[in-house]
Amino acid sequence: MSGTGVWVFKDGVMQLEEERAAGRRRLVYVPANETMASLQALERRLAGLGWERYYEDRASVQLHRRDGGADLISLPRDFSRFRSTHMYDVVLKNRDHFKVVDLPTCN
Repeated sequence: MSGTGVWVFKDGVMQLEEERAAGRRRLVYVPANETMASLQALERRLAGLGWERYYEDRASVQLHRRDGGADLISLPRDFSRFRSTHMYDVVLKNRDHFKVVDLPTCN
């Protein structure tokens, strides 16, 4: 087992989902049914929910809530490095606004 992936709960049991499936996953902004295809699009939607940039460097961007909450979201500046862990972090902190969807596989 490689140890990379996302820990999820299924039927009350915590399981590791391999990261390789992340290439078929997308983050969707539910109210508009919009797939997040860039950091700019995601930041725009998060800004509308009260998130703003807190810290940034060459590799990543951190967002925090304007209301002073303790939550942080860390995102890669290069959106091609956006993985399941980042998606689920966004969903966890914005439950009613985002979801992760699996794209159908072509056989």
